[in-house]
Amino acid sequence: MALPALVLEHAHHTTATKQSSFILSNSSSKVIDPPVAHQRRLAQYHPTIWGPKLIDSFSTRYTHESYASKLEDLKQNVSENLHVLSTKAKGDAWLTLKLIDSMQRLGVAYHFDKEIKAAIVTLVSSSTASTTTDLQTVALQFRILRQYGISISSDLFNQFRNCEGSFKDSLSNDVEGLLSLYEASHLGMPGEDVLEEAKRFCSKNLKQSMAKLKDDNLLKRVAQSLQTPLHWRMPRIEALNFITMYQREDSKNLQALLELAKLDYNLVQSVHQMEIKELSRQVYMETWWRELDLKSKASFSRDRLMENYMWAMGICYDPQFLQCRIGLTKFVCILTVIDDMYDVYGFLDELEHFTDAVTQWNMEAKEELPEYMKPIYIAMLEFGNDLADNIFKNTGLNTLPYIKNEWINLCKAYIVEARWFYGGYTPTLEEYLKNAWTSVGGPGAMLHAYLLTRGSQLTEASLESFNHGSQMIYWASIITRLTDDLGTSKAERERGDVAKSIQCYMDEKGASEEEACDYIKGLICHSWKKINQESAKTTIPRSIVNLSQNMARAAHCIFEHGDGIGNSIGVTKDRLVSLIANPIPLDD
Repeated sequence: MALPALVLEHAHHTTATKQSSFILSNSSSKVIDPPVAHQRRLAQYHPTIWGPKLIDSFSTRYTHESYASKLEDLKQNVSENLHVLSTKAKGDAWLTLKLIDSMQRLGVAYHFDKEIKAAIVTLVSSSTASTTTDLQTVALQFRILRQYGISISSDLFNQFRNCEGSFKDSLSNDVEGLLSLYEASHLGMPGEDVLEEAKRFCSKNLKQSMAKLKDDNLLKRVAQSLQTPLHWRMPRIEALNFITMYQREDSKNLQALLELAKLDYNLVQSVHQMEIKELSRQVYMETWWRELDLKSKASFSRDRLMENYMWAMGICYDPQFLQCRIGLTKFVCILTVIDDMYDVYGFLDELEHFTDAVTQWNMEAKEELPEYMKPIYIAMLEFGNDLADNIFKNTGLNTLPYIKNEWINLCKAYIVEARWFYGGYTPTLEEYLKNAWTSVGGPGAMLHAYLLTRGSQLTEASLESFNHGSQMIYWASIITRLTDDLGTSKAERERGDVAKSIQCYMDEKGASEEEACDYIKGLICHSWKKINQESAKTTIPRSIVNLSQNMARAAHCIFEHGDGIGNSIGVTKDRLVSLIANPIPLDD
């Protein structure tokens, strides 16, 4: 696959700059007649389905106060199981690996971070782990070690290839082994051809096996992995799915783990439920949000508090990061209104004024704006200034330049797309991606998430270390942008929005929509390889690795079945009900 030069290499965060012309110099670019804009455009988004009264009605009996003792007992039981397996059962690396994998997928691994790392160290030093020839075990070991940032070569899969370099035909009937290898192949990095070959080999044979499988649980696991590999899935959604699958399996020896997973899911849900209720009260009480008034002054925009909270939960789901999810949700709410203003509602001259006002970053600048823009501008300014003030009070650090810079970069990227739209210009895919990785909001979201997760531990050194993650953030933003495009392109094309990646590629290459979608999916796979490569670097803080990966995973989840934000009545609604409103029934 020939990838755009910009996608192949990205040196640093370049700020979108104001163009004197709509047309960029490129022979493949396309100019069409600019749209006639006598009246404002509207996207006709449906109203919110999650009103304040509904959100406030959420309740649960699963609280930490009521279940703290039971939680600790179950954690102790699981911890002892892991210790026994990793220290006394050295003859069977599979049992240790399987337990660690199950803990991760069930969503409880964060309780046992030190114990898991110790078990992995023991495992790596064990001779049996390095000499096993079982495909399922080797592939699982490879995946887990890479997930924890431990160096392991993909050459260990050469033992499963024949003298011609192809994977052995004898593996084609080992469905569990193929599934394990398929999942491991998604931890590959650029240049690891053996993993690309493994992915193709496993995909082909797993698809062929589905017609023959009699194990319904295994069939569902295969189908789910072929649709979305484990490495790309949103952890909270995966926890719920895996709990359902896990309880169907013969896991009598690990019953405590399943009980822990169910209880922990409900307890974490209670935290998230409390947060969304508090957010609903805060948002509708805060002056800037009331003045924003999505029902009248900004009725052109998506009113999506719950769905925006899903973004925040996907990026940072650990219970202790309450302030991050609350702050990040507010950030996404304001971003959504500004995005819709640039994308759909605003006239170009108004948007130019708004962009200039953002670069000035002061209340006086709002006087040059149309009335409908003023509360939007105030909301952005007050949110950014309040966040910077709170961080300064807790750490003594001035983060306003960082916060301000991300809003400026974002709006400058938005105005580039607005100029393209009003100029009737379709960029090349490379031009589009150069701007779109910023306009999707990824860099801004990652800065806010990083500042909010660090809290009082934020230092000058940690601010500097944030810059080491620029490549990681770039590739995660590319994935977020491209998955968004795959999910929303049809609706946006029908209402005549600015061209997105699929249309850019179609116009540039004369390709069909199917060919363009396949190409974009290939770029997503390449971007995940780059994320895996960046994840292995010890100079990047693990928090940035986790936040960036989780943003990409949240994007896969939200846009998997279409526009999960603009049209959030279907799958998105069902997922939010499971994530926020409905606990898993327990046998108390």
